[in-house]
Formats: sequence, structure tokens, C-alpha cells
Amino acid sequence: MNDRVYTHEFIDIIGPHRPQYMHHMTANWSPIAQDERDQRCFGVWGAVGTTTRWPRVVNMWEEAGFDGLAAGLSHELARPTLQDEKLEKWWNEAATYRSGGFDRVLIPAPWTRTIDELCADGVRGVAYAHETISLDAGGAEDFLSSVRDRGIAALEPFGWELVGAYRTSMRADDECILIWAIPSWAQWAEVEKAVYADPRLRAWRDHLWSTRGFERFLMCDAPLSPMRIGRQPARSDREPHWSE
Repeated sequence: MNDRVYTHEFIDIIGPHRPQYMHHMTANWSPIAQDERDQRCFGVWGAVGTTTRWPRVVNMWEEAGFDGLAAGLSHELARPTLQDEKLEKWWNEAATYRSGGFDRVLIPAPWTRTIDELCADGVRGVAYAHETISLDAGGAEDFLSSVRDRGIAALEPFGWELVGAYRTSMRADDECILIWAIPSWAQWAEVEKAVYADPRLRAWRDHLWSTRGFERFLMCDAPLSPMRIGRQPARSDREPHWSE
């Protein structure tokens, strides 16, 4: 049973600095977060600009439940500057790569896998589909059940594997986010074509389109994203010039 919660971030990148930002998050931040906050890197992805606004990075962090997230926020925000003194160097460098962002707290469907389980199972994609579904108030739980009962079976024949299914916290249970691992670009294209032809996939498409809103875009792993390397980023992954 997945009893974690997740910090989900859209990050706006300055100019050509997406590679530097992704490395800074995985190699420089993640080892600190693991040690000090029991926070694990779930994924860092670059959004595929052909399919969404760019340049943008998507980060997800796995927290030890709401208690773990609360402890992390207390640790970070206790000073008048609302920044951890030990991370001043990290913040200053990150600010040269990003201009802002938008965060959510996500609650997983209990039957979804943690990042350690995904890595142990060898889940990995050449690309990932990120889907945001807008629902009527209170509709998130029923929608996640439909993902388990119908959505997985509709996409499995095309090689798509569910990475995670989540509802957004601190709102009216009216938004869900799904992430799928796609083995190849050809298998992405096959799904986009088959939504008009394959009966099971078309039925799932119609279910998605019956909600208040549906959006899909694509993204690709950062070089040190956990599903790409099969583990959490480590201090040994840092650039030689960087230290806390």
C-alpha cells in the first residue's frame, strides 16, 4: 500500500539552462533531501516542447506521508527568510536556472507503486505521458478507480505502463494526475492513432473526454532521474566543483 504523498512541481526554466537545473536537482539537492528530510526523488523530467509550453521541467518528490512533508516544511521555513540556512548556496545556484514555478501536493491511489518499487520492477520509459484530468468536485476517488479497472487495460496492449495515479490535495477532490511510461516513440504514436480505431482505447478516450477537462503532454527523464538509473541519485553523482 502506497502511504506516501508527493510534491509535484512545474518549473519555468531560464533560457538554455534546463540541463544544469535538472542536474542541480538530482545530483546536488536529492542527496541532501534524502539525508535530512527522508524525501526521495520520484522523477525529474524535461517537458517535450512540441507537446506543451516550454522550457519547463517537472519534478516529483516522494514524502514520508503528510507527517514527513510537515517535518520537511518546518525544517525549511523556520527562519525569517523562509529558507534553510544550510541550503543558501543551493538556492542561489538554482535561482540562476529557474524563474518560478507551480507546485501541488499529490495523494497516490493506494494501489500505485512507490519509487523504490518502480525502480525494483525496472519501470522505465523513453518518454512519459503526463495527464491532468479536471473533474466535478468529489470525483477524484471514482476516477482513480476507473484508471485501475479500465485505463490500465486499455493502454497495456500498446506497452504503456502506469507509473502513478494521484489526486491533488487541498482542493475539492476535482483533479487527478496520471503518469505513464512509454517504451518507445513508436508506441506513443500508436496510441495517438488508435484512440480513433481501437475499441477499448476509444472507450477509455471517451471516458477521459467526458470529464471537465483532459490534457496530455510528453516528457523525458533527466540523466539522473531514478527510473532512468534504477536508484536514487547519490552524492557521488555531483559535479566535482559542487559541495554543500
